[in-house]
Amino acid sequence: MTKKLAIGMFQNGRARGTWRMPGRAGEPNFTDLEYWVDLARRCEAAGADFLFLADSYGYPTLDGAVIPTAIERDVQFSTVDSQMLMSALAAATSTLGLVTTVSTMAEKPPIVARQYRSLDHFSKGRMGWNVVTGSAQAGSALLFGEPLMPHDDRYALADDHVQLSLKLWEGCWADDALVKDADTGIWADPGKVQEVVHDGPYFSSRGVLVTPPSPQVTPTLFQAGASSAGRELAATYAEAVFLAAESKALAEQISDIRRRAEEKGRGRDAVKCLIAGTFRIADTEEEARRAHAEQIAGISLEFAATTYAYFTGIDLLSLDLDKPMPAAAANTDNGRTNVERFLGPDAPTVREIIEEFRANGVMGKPFLGTVEQAVDQAVALIEETDADGFLVQPDPDGGHDIFFDKVMPELRRRGLIKDELPGTTLREHLFGEGCVRLPDTHPGAAFRQSAMAAAAR
Repeated sequence: MTKKLAIGMFQNGRARGTWRMPGRAGEPNFTDLEYWVDLARRCEAAGADFLFLADSYGYPTLDGAVIPTAIERDVQFSTVDSQMLMSALAAATSTLGLVTTVSTMAEKPPIVARQYRSLDHFSKGRMGWNVVTGSAQAGSALLFGEPLMPHDDRYALADDHVQLSLKLWEGCWADDALVKDADTGIWADPGKVQEVVHDGPYFSSRGVLVTPPSPQVTPTLFQAGASSAGRELAATYAEAVFLAAESKALAEQISDIRRRAEEKGRGRDAVKCLIAGTFRIADTEEEARRAHAEQIAGISLEFAATTYAYFTGIDLLSLDLDKPMPAAAANTDNGRTNVERFLGPDAPTVREIIEEFRANGVMGKPFLGTVEQAVDQAVALIEETDADGFLVQPDPDGGHDIFFDKVMPELRRRGLIKDELPGTTLREHLFGEGCVRLPDTHPGAAFRQSAMAAAAR
């Protein structure tokens, strides 16, 4: 294999599992800023392309109420605001890309546009936005006092949200609008700072993003969600997409996203496809398997079912454990990706779904064994699926030390990752030096003042 893999490190703002480990309960955890600063510096020192912090306002619910197990065992429950960490992490690093999730359901486009433009300035061009319609949507809807919007409607809203966000980023300021002339006292050319006028099905705007253009102008755009609507959103706007499934499903999803992107005139390589990579490493394969089995044994059926309810709103324990999940479950307006993967002619039983979530959660089977064996498995999956890299899941204790200390050196020894990150911006890390702004084939480029003027001629 000759391609250089993109490496993103997955985290969320949730509590590390060390709180439940004997002798480690007092270690710095998710509410400690120094923990996050140290983690970001470790990611940068190891040579990762970016650190990604997932986020959600939701939590596990059933029948309109929080699940007691979620509170008791901290199952997808306690969290801090990942966006609030970004300025500190930008100040503590100099090359590491920084990616956060902001839901199109929770924040309005002008808020998102100003937040990410500010953070792109503070990080000198290293910010990325993971565009999602949310996770645990039922809990989030309850929290905000809003009805749960149907699945496909949420994606239509997301499309409108991203369009307005792109207009604000790309269309308000011409490239030479910011003057800063001390002699004349002119800050910016009024003729080159234009109001955005947008009248969409969900959002309307007539105004200006007052923050001047940042290094990337538009943050690097990510997306997570493998339903048909999710893949359509990714093919339209995303520059990188996060995926998690078994090999055959991953290959089909990646092929479909590349086909859709090509049909939209963006090209098959316009979207980097990054797959969940969970590495379970030991000195021998037997030790790795034993440690993984012990980890699974510590997860109860209730814990696994609560995790599944967080993503889907479905109570697996209320169903017949020895039959497949009813096909009607696909009509859920919660996370459809984690329902559709368990339907079809070879559908597993509900008991097998719960066991899958005990073992692997939403991320698929781990690469397991010695470091050489695990990397062999990872390379094989890349070749089978045509993926571009990994979104690396944390070690069992919630950190990434094993991956940094063992897997990264092996990937580097095999020439599978970059010796140094190209350029200074996140977009350059993924697409090469000089690729600072959205390419002309991206729909956001059509909102630039130069493109609008050319189209009007």
